[in-house]
Amino acid sequence: MASPITFSGLGSGLDTQAIISALMEVERIPINQLEARKTLEQKKLSLIGTLKGNVNTLRDKAKSLATSGEFLSFAALISDQSAATVSASATATAGAHTLVIQSLAASDRWAFNSVTDPAVDLATVDGQAVSFDYNGQSYSVAVNATTSSLTEIASAINNATSGKVKASVVQTSDLGTGTYELVIAGDQAGAAYRITNIASTIAGLTIDGTGPTGNTAGSANNLIVGSNAIAVIDGQTISRASNDFSNVIPGVTITALEADPLTTHSITIEGDKTAIKAKIKSFVDAYNELAKFIDKQSKYDSEEGPSGELFGDPILRSVMSMARNALFSQSSSQVASDTTGYGTLRMVGIELQSDGTLKTNDAKLDAKLDTDPNAFADLFVDTDGFDNGGAAPGTPGYYVDQSTDSGLMDDLVREIDRVVKSYQSTSGSFSKGIFDARTDTINANVKRYNDQIDAKQRRLDVYEQQLSARFASLESLMAQLQSQRFSLTGTTG
Repeated sequence: MASPITFSGLGSGLDTQAIISALMEVERIPINQLEARKTLEQKKLSLIGTLKGNVNTLRDKAKSLATSGEFLSFAALISDQSAATVSASATATAGAHTLVIQSLAASDRWAFNSVTDPAVDLATVDGQAVSFDYNGQSYSVAVNATTSSLTEIASAINNATSGKVKASVVQTSDLGTGTYELVIAGDQAGAAYRITNIASTIAGLTIDGTGPTGNTAGSANNLIVGSNAIAVIDGQTISRASNDFSNVIPGVTITALEADPLTTHSITIEGDKTAIKAKIKSFVDAYNELAKFIDKQSKYDSEEGPSGELFGDPILRSVMSMARNALFSQSSSQVASDTTGYGTLRMVGIELQSDGTLKTNDAKLDAKLDTDPNAFADLFVDTDGFDNGGAAPGTPGYYVDQSTDSGLMDDLVREIDRVVKSYQSTSGSFSKGIFDARTDTINANVKRYNDQIDAKQRRLDVYEQQLSARFASLESLMAQLQSQRFSLTGTTG
């Protein structure tokens, strides 16, 4: 509510509005304190969101190293890159192979006998048609005598086949009046997608529809015979409807680009250390981002005080403990029993620094990868499968890895999920993840502060109105007294 209109100091000579403002500032101190607390909670809420984002990023990076398919990387090299493109997935195996590309896949292509004007109608009566079979379906494309030019026939074929057979008009000569041909082609390559039984009853449009023998054209109108790509890979002849020869070599994709039956190309599949190290580096960066955030929030200076709004919040300790336990909780007996030197991150070149961050030793990483890439992978990957012994979520042992390999990244992913994800146990009890629970608490605090601020502000508004009314009464009384004094002074004089 608005304060009543006052004329400050007219009777008393005092700046009553300034007095009221000063009194209100004193009364507003509790509200300012609540506002500061609310602001702090809102900052915490934002920082919790940042922390959650860092944890989710770490989980994603760990997941990219948690399975063989994600962790392992192979490079595929071919002796002539113009002959084919090659790539290898994580399921590939290192080795050497040979490739001979005998032929590329081709789409069946036919040309009708030429005409001199693509705009002249070719049918003599309505209903004359072009017919053919393609991919198990028969087509008969009829035209009217007044809409039967070469271009109109091409459009009618495209519409009738929905583009499965593509028709176009090609100018084959520009001598004299020129010559034009109607060309049709299947939209898919391979011998199984040939255009057959092609014929025309349109008077001005002719074709010899004699089909091929094998891959040899029967009619001159059959410009290209639909045929498969043929390659000899490691001595085995492979026929494909397309130029894609994926997984003939397990885990390797080969796309033929150029046929040359007289040339043998070599393909080499080898472990891609650069790609593996890049994934590890990306994981280390994500871990360090999390560690630096927590360290910044956790520092305390005797003069400056806490360095972050989350100082002392148990969520910081929970998150950092979760990550470190998953990565560095190997027992002394486990380390002692490791005879190959692949049992801990430090042994393979990923070292924990005094400031809590990780540092990679490239020379050691290279040496370990070169010596035994499978043992290296076992440290990160759960290769033999996670076994929880039948335990259900929320029961003891659910997140205990009983597999024989280390699988640190798989452990970390599960540990993060255990801490951050909400779940319902078999007993029916519901447990919120650490971030959801902390966010709910902070939001409840903000709401409580808002309610307290609103209540105090309402009382403050009433108090201000009361002060204004009292000072207004005082001014009125002072004015009356002044008037009486002037009146008395005038009488005695």
